[in-house]
Amino acid sequence: MGKPSSRSESSRADQKFEKKLQFYAKVRDTVATLGANKAITKKKRLRSRQKKLKAYDLSTLSEFLPDLKAPKQQPNASNFKVNSKSRQKLLTVEESRMKAVLNHPAFQANPLAAIHEHLQSTQPVLDEKVPRKENRSGKKTKKKKKPKASAGPQSMEI
Repeated sequence: MGKPSSRSESSRADQKFEKKLQFYAKVRDTVATLGANKAITKKKRLRSRQKKLKAYDLSTLSEFLPDLKAPKQQPNASNFKVNSKSRQKLLTVEESRMKAVLNHPAFQANPLAAIHEHLQSTQPVLDEKVPRKENRSGKKTKKKKKPKASAGPQSMEI
C-alpha cells in the first residue's frame, strides 16, 4: 500500500473523463429524442385541429342561404369623430328628442314619475339581496360570531 503511481492516476482520470463523456452523450440523445417526440405530437395536434375545423366549416352552405343586407350600425364612441358637422348633427337629433320628451303628456303630468318609469323600462333590474353561501349538505350557512377576548391575561397550561 504504498504511493500510487502516476500512471494509475492518469488512467483513473481518463476513465472518469470517458464516463462523463458517455453520460453527456446519453443526455444529448435523450434530449434529441424528446424534442423529436414533442414535434411529432405537435404535428398530430395540428392535424386533428385542422380536421375539426374542416368538420365545422359551413362556408359551402352560404351559397344556398339568401343574402341579407347588413343592418346599419350606429357609430360607437371609439370610432366617432367629433368635428363641427357631426356636433351640429348630434345637436339637432338631441334637440328633437328633448322636444318630444317635453311635449309628451306623461312627462307634462308628472316629470319625475315619467323619468322613473323610463328608467325602469330601460335599465336592468339589480337584485340587492346577496345570496348566502351553501354548505355541503345544501343548507345555508350563517356567519359565526367571534367570542369576545377577555381583558385579563391568560396563561397557557399544558
